[in-house]
Amino acid sequence: MGTFLLWLLLLVVSWPLALLALILYPFVWILLLPFRLLGIAVEGVFAFLRALLSLPARVLGGPRAR
Repeated sequence: MGTFLLWLLLLVVSWPLALLALILYPFVWILLLPFRLLGIAVEGVFAFLRALLSLPARVLGGPRAR
């Protein structure tokens, strides 16, 4: 909702710039999509490493990590 209100404010201040932003938004989203997928993959690797390192403590009955 906040993004939409900012776009409406931009529309009132400078309508050509607001229309340009509206047209370019899908292209920017597609351009940034690989970086989001890479971030998800890196987050998964870190979660796996965290689970792997805490495995001995969990096997021995240590406190559980959340």
